[in-house]
Amino acid sequence: MRKVVVGALVLAMLGGCAGSKMNTARAGTPYKTLASDKAALVVAQCIQFGWQDESVFGVDAGGFKEPTEAGGFTVYTTGGDYFVDVRTAGAGSTINYFAAQDDMPAKRRLAALATCL
Repeated sequence: MRKVVVGALVLAMLGGCAGSKMNTARAGTPYKTLASDKAALVVAQCIQFGWQDESVFGVDAGGFKEPTEAGGFTVYTTGGDYFVDVRTAGAGSTINYFAAQDDMPAKRRLAALATCL
């Protein structure tokens, strides 16, 4: 029981760190802005699934999805270094992709999310 509580506390602390990192990134310009004719939920679920592919991302495979206060969804990686905000735009959606740096992992995650458009 104690291990479960400690594990939950560690995840909550990591989530807080990732959240502040993502809020800082949102104050800047997205790495890439994309659009889709698909609904925001469909796009977000597809991105989440794609980012969890261990054959592509190895041990860094991780995709978590949360609803946003402004409507839509955020899909993010464990440390929050890569994340997308998916928002409804008319009948489709707008996707803002944020990456900590312009590197190969950022490009791989962009390629994976592009298949969801």
